[in-house]
Amino acid sequence: MDRLETCGLDKDDYQLYDAVDVEALEQLLTSANEDIEVQLTVKGVRLALTPDGVNRVFADSTDSADQ
Repeated sequence: MDRLETCGLDKDDYQLYDAVDVEALEQLLTSANEDIEVQLTVKGVRLALTPDGVNRVFADSTDSADQ
């Protein structure tokens, strides 16, 4: 995944630890018996977290047409 800085955020604009219990999230993702995905938004950037990594979520074309 691209770093959030490549999405226009300054690294001082966000602190994930201030909004999310990162250790609990990591434990959830690594201990799941099934496929799991947790989505969250950081300063307007949607992210999908899985045991395999973090990916940016882009709106599909129907969502962008409504905006």
